[in-house]
Amino acid sequence: MDFFRKINCFGRYDSMTRYSNADFGDDDSVNSVQLTEGISTSATHIRYHPGAKLWQVRSTMERILLFLTAFLFMVVIALSIVVNVVEHQLEQAKVKHSGIEMDQPCLNRSCVHIASHILDSMDFSIDPCDDFYSYSCKGWVNANPVPEGKKNWGTFMKLAQENYLVIKHVLEKSIDTFKSKAERKAKMYYESCLDTNDTVETLGSKPMLDLLAKLGGWNVSTPDYDVNNWTLQNTLQIVQNKYAIGALFSYGVGEDDRNSSRHVLQLDQSGLALPTRDNYLNKTDEHRKILDAYLAYMTKIGVLLGGEPNATLKQMEAVIAFETELANITTPSELRRDDESLYHLMTLADLKEKANFIDWRQFFENAMKLVQKKITLKQQIIIYAPEYMGNLSQLIQKYENTTEGKITLNNYLVWQTIRTFSPYLSKPFRDAYKGLRLALMGSDASEEPQWRYCIQDTNNVLGFAVGAIFVREVFNPQSKEQAEIMIDNIRNAFKNNFVNLKWMDEQTRKVALDKADAISDMIGYPEFIKDVDNLDAKYENLTIRPDTYFDNNVNIIYYNLKKNLEKINEPVNKTTWLMVPSTVNAYYTPTKNQMVFPAGILQSPFYNPSFPDALNYGGMGVVMGHELTHGFDDQGRQYDKNGNLNHWWNNQTVANFKNRAKCVVDQYSNYSMGDSKVNGNLTLGENIADNGGLKAAYHAYLDLMKGKPEPERLPGLPLNHKQLFFVAFAQVWCATTTKEATRLEIEKDPHALAPFRVIGAVSNLQEFSEEFKCRKGSKMNPERKCEVW
Repeated sequence: MDFFRKINCFGRYDSMTRYSNADFGDDDSVNSVQLTEGISTSATHIRYHPGAKLWQVRSTMERILLFLTAFLFMVVIALSIVVNVVEHQLEQAKVKHSGIEMDQPCLNRSCVHIASHILDSMDFSIDPCDDFYSYSCKGWVNANPVPEGKKNWGTFMKLAQENYLVIKHVLEKSIDTFKSKAERKAKMYYESCLDTNDTVETLGSKPMLDLLAKLGGWNVSTPDYDVNNWTLQNTLQIVQNKYAIGALFSYGVGEDDRNSSRHVLQLDQSGLALPTRDNYLNKTDEHRKILDAYLAYMTKIGVLLGGEPNATLKQMEAVIAFETELANITTPSELRRDDESLYHLMTLADLKEKANFIDWRQFFENAMKLVQKKITLKQQIIIYAPEYMGNLSQLIQKYENTTEGKITLNNYLVWQTIRTFSPYLSKPFRDAYKGLRLALMGSDASEEPQWRYCIQDTNNVLGFAVGAIFVREVFNPQSKEQAEIMIDNIRNAFKNNFVNLKWMDEQTRKVALDKADAISDMIGYPEFIKDVDNLDAKYENLTIRPDTYFDNNVNIIYYNLKKNLEKINEPVNKTTWLMVPSTVNAYYTPTKNQMVFPAGILQSPFYNPSFPDALNYGGMGVVMGHELTHGFDDQGRQYDKNGNLNHWWNNQTVANFKNRAKCVVDQYSNYSMGDSKVNGNLTLGENIADNGGLKAAYHAYLDLMKGKPEPERLPGLPLNHKQLFFVAFAQVWCATTTKEATRLEIEKDPHALAPFRVIGAVSNLQEFSEEFKCRKGSKMNPERKCEVW
């Protein structure tokens, strides 16, 4: 099933400049030497000679020239004085706007450094009441174009790259310096990815051809392939139960939404290779380019595996036609936000009646052989897309009625497997993807150094082993303690606001307060990674070698699948982490009623012990408030304090909530970038969390500062610390993105684009408008504001 349907991340969870010195001319250098080291004796004598006698010996022309020179010099001095006065008045005006006096600023090293970073990112020529994102970020955007090979660039990515450098430094040490077997496995996997011995290049297509033989062959590249020996049941069992490929559908073991203390089988719609159904169904020129690039990619891979070009092209066109039919029966993400309506608990016998294109008992018996567990037709399973499964059954029946249809079904299943493993093959296979990546994201990743890709890859597959390294190298234990204090302050501010929510009835308010108190938090890293034996035990059954990159990934997929299936019918461990420690992100899980803040994000610019409180609360504080609010967004509110899906709100309060949520949907649906409009329904949960998180963090900061004097202002910044809070929040989202990636994010991502995350939230918060003195009706202080929490 879709992993991200179950957790709500602060940012996008996909986190895979040069300076030149000023060149001074030779003339300046020569003149400098002449004026200091080559001064003549006569010149020195003239300089100290009485002025009156010197004037008398001048000619009339010389006297005129000297007079003009003196006059111009005085004009320059006068202009300089005027400029200084004007600049001083402007500075005073800015300070007056900020509402602070011209006191002496903080001039220690930390303050100067922080102020410089903030100033470099801002553009004071923009009215903060007109466009607060540009006011806070235009300087950063102008100085940070998207780097070659990347689809976007921003605060998250920059910090992630810094984390990768830390990990790289350690992973490139000698293997005998590592403390645990798990860390040595991470080292070996990293080496296999770097492929310094050219093992991957030498093997070429062989690993994939060997895998195709295990799948029963592929009509594109297997000589004398006989579809009469093919069955959907057998191929699906290999593809799904050995290689964990989510073709046609996806399944896994997860917490039961209605009884979150137990694990249960879950099944959902799946099977599209391209990121969104719009890529298949939308007929714009941009989407046609994507389909053309996808077909070219498929054909190149097929030819690399031995297919004849024209025949391969024709067969891949048939696969795309099948995927397009899958897209037609796939429910859009924005229509899948009501977990109550998605939840359907059935038995395998019920599923067999709903979708009879395979024998489900046989399928899951085959899967459970990995973990030595038995399955019967009475086995319970949660179906999140029953209508899709019924339509899929009809679609497959249509294709199975003809030989060509059977060939297309097999080609589709095999292709889904090939595209999953092709990144682990030789360079021609990896290069084949560049055209499709360029069409999707506006970047082909050609400039990305191999080490960076390999660090990210290693972090993805052995993240807790890498996390042990990362935490040991850079994580400050004090950050964990101080983060706990911030979370408590923000939770209290969030709860204190409940009394102001007139749309909520008293009984629902009471249980909502109970839920807010019950939300647990995990900060930094799971404790087991600090214990060598426990860390080794996690990866004990995973085989990694330094010279078998393809096989390593086959092993990892099998290992993860087995680990997941072992949980069937077992109780839930609510302290399990779903993100690895070095991740620059955070998340909330509704079935655990828990928020998690990895060590990777507890760093500057989100958090730093040396920062003023305004910056820490505007950065990391808003992240915390965001995740806390996810427990009460349109999906999170459906789960009670124990993480169980049930109807625990008063009906009228639910109606009032939906009415306020509609305001948010309408607001964000009016934002657009180019010719693409934000999908207010798709982004609703994240937008509610952004708004609620900003409000909670700001009021937590106000509570923290009660009775305290205004901190020293930062040098060069005509802003008070309340205003700095909002600037810190905005600058977390400074980012640049290619136009292709922008369109893709709008179509797929449940988060709004960065500028709208800023302007949407601040324009709804009255306290922002008061602090920046925005007139009513200005863009950042609209007449109608949306408020949920």
